[in-house]
Amino acid sequence: MRKLVLAASIAVLALAGPASAQAPIVIKFSHVVASDTPKGKAAEKFKELAEKYTDGKVKVEVYPNSTLYKDKEELEALQLGAVQMLAPSNSKFGPIGVREFEVFDLPYILPDLATLRKVTDGPLGAKLLKLLEPKGMTGLAYWDNGFKQMSANKKLVTPADYKGLKFRIQSSKVLEAQFRALGSIPQVMAFGEVYQALQTGVVDGQENTWSNIYTQKMHEVQKYATVTNHGYIGYVVVVNKKFWDGLPADIRGQLDKAMKEATAFGNGQSAKENDEALAEIKKSGKTEIITLTPEQDAAMRKAMDPVYKDVANRVGQPLIDEFIKETGGVSH
Repeated sequence: MRKLVLAASIAVLALAGPASAQAPIVIKFSHVVASDTPKGKAAEKFKELAEKYTDGKVKVEVYPNSTLYKDKEELEALQLGAVQMLAPSNSKFGPIGVREFEVFDLPYILPDLATLRKVTDGPLGAKLLKLLEPKGMTGLAYWDNGFKQMSANKKLVTPADYKGLKFRIQSSKVLEAQFRALGSIPQVMAFGEVYQALQTGVVDGQENTWSNIYTQKMHEVQKYATVTNHGYIGYVVVVNKKFWDGLPADIRGQLDKAMKEATAFGNGQSAKENDEALAEIKKSGKTEIITLTPEQDAAMRKAMDPVYKDVANRVGQPLIDEFIKETGGVSH
């Protein structure tokens, strides 16, 4: 916390200093994953385009792999102005009071990427971004990581296989409810600590996209992975609202253009890299990949049903219904 306040004070002093005509506007963009992930590459693409379109008037400094702030600290750092831009996962907004984004965490609510685009590019996506403004942040874009798979050191085929296993989750009441519905023990843990926790047996399993599993080498310490596509991991690119509103309109327009193009690029990367990562994991021979039959898949979906009720109590049934109407899913 002291580190944050100090960084914020320095940031304020820097803004208050005499502005020389040449001094570029600096955007510190902090994130918690590796540079070679879809989010990492999208951040680098944004940097490249933002600097190009503004003719160097804006300089973007990208800090990957939690080099500046960990999962828990980064939103606070953004609100304090210690960094200007982040791309946290949807579930990170619940703890700061914007629970609506937790709907993205509901198991099986998003059947595929085309349906997801309908939500993020449509009125519902825009409505959700608006909810961030009272928290001092402006939502700029939705970035994909992809669909989640389950992994553990035992075969996960039926809901009963999950009973009593410890699963790492990111901080999310929905994910907590999801694993409790399966009889597992959810454990909140920072992304950067998962590999070691799996290696040492602190947790038995985890859920993640193929690209995250592969780039973090989790497949080297997990005997089995099941193709479930049960959930989606996505990010919301947010910028400090005061900083954003204070930018000259032309620069904001150029940055918006850069963000749109970086988003299209990153989301394309995500789909491609998840496919490639799965192929690499198979090739490594370290993890056995399990594919469920339609009956086994249906049993998993049924086991997750109670999660919808739990989330409806938190975010309200109308929002879930709106989501389901948009995705063409089955109402719970």
